[in-house]
Amino acid sequence: MVKTLEKAGFAIVQMCNLIPVASTVGSNKIVPTISIPYPLGDPSTSKEAQWKLRHHRVGVALDALTADVQEQTVFKVKI
Repeated sequence: MVKTLEKAGFAIVQMCNLIPVASTVGSNKIVPTISIPYPLGDPSTSKEAQWKLRHHRVGVALDALTADVQEQTVFKVKI
């Protein structure tokens, strides 16, 4: 689906925790997430820590939208 949307002219960033799968299906811009049930958070941490995680990952994804990449790129995130 990502490739179809890109061919239609939409800028796409795939946020996922299964990086090899995203690479296999051909996603060009990939931002790693935390886990399958909680991709942008960690319920074992405080609300403030979760907000920081989400803010950082979404910020990386927004920066990735405007990045000019020539090949598949996995953007780095803070752990």
